[in-house]
Amino acid sequence: MEALRHDDPVQVGAYSVLARLDIETELGSPERRFIVRGADGDRTFLARIPRADTDPTRWAIEAEGARRLSIPGFLPVGEVGGGGAELPWCTAPYVPALPLPAALRAHGGPLPGPVVRALAAALARTLATAHAQGVTHAGLSPAAVLLTADGPRLSCFGAVRAAAPDGEQRSGLPGLDSGSLAPEQAAGGRPRPPGDVYALGAVLAFAATGHTVPERDELPDFLREPVTACLSRDPARRPQAQQLFSQPEPQPEAAAHAATVLDNATPSPIPLPASVVVALARQSAQVLAAELPVPASRTRH
Repeated sequence: MEALRHDDPVQVGAYSVLARLDIETELGSPERRFIVRGADGDRTFLARIPRADTDPTRWAIEAEGARRLSIPGFLPVGEVGGGGAELPWCTAPYVPALPLPAALRAHGGPLPGPVVRALAAALARTLATAHAQGVTHAGLSPAAVLLTADGPRLSCFGAVRAAAPDGEQRSGLPGLDSGSLAPEQAAGGRPRPPGDVYALGAVLAFAATGHTVPERDELPDFLREPVTACLSRDPARRPQAQQLFSQPEPQPEAAAHAATVLDNATPSPIPLPASVVVALARQSAQVLAAELPVPASRTRH
């Protein structure tokens, strides 16, 4: 939770803006995220609006698409509004949350191995559920992962689709983290599940090392194989999301070799480091203590 800057809105739709969720526009995030309060002064929400350099029409289409989804692990979209002279926006119920880059800052560096292992399993399950329903997230990056006490939530749905239509070069466009963007999507290809898997590899590399394109030797042993496979430039060589945390029931003689690197990882909620838990608790306390901004008309004498 960060103080508002001079160019931040004080109102999103009917909601009063209390603070920013992010310090800056995090690693390739296509949106600006704010903690807001309803007109009744009691209910708090997470509001999102497109970046100034993002196409608001395409962003609004993806926000409406996200509103129609109900996938565990996706940040739910409760209301979509704006348009015309007003920037589009959407809201989600507020729970204390840290974007993954902010969690690394709070922890003072890469997350511990058990946390990364559990995060990997939770995100892989979320993507596998989406892919089984024919949904491609197309926006996974470190900034898109929000850590909460109840497990990770994926925001930034459809960032790749919002950045540019299929067939147009997306490499270097604002709002996209180049380290998390699959080569075929950067070249303008239609977002498909293998692109989500590529982004998952980049996110796990970031959680474990602090950057999305590490050398293989920088990765902890349990991540080297899966992350290397996820980051293959050839989509056909990447594993499916479900293969990263589960396999068919092994035969007894093969049981010793059948487990995947993410088996036995703790399901959501994941075991967060104490430093991250403290940061979440601090954010919650700040939100509870926050006062609504005083309208400019009341500050004039």
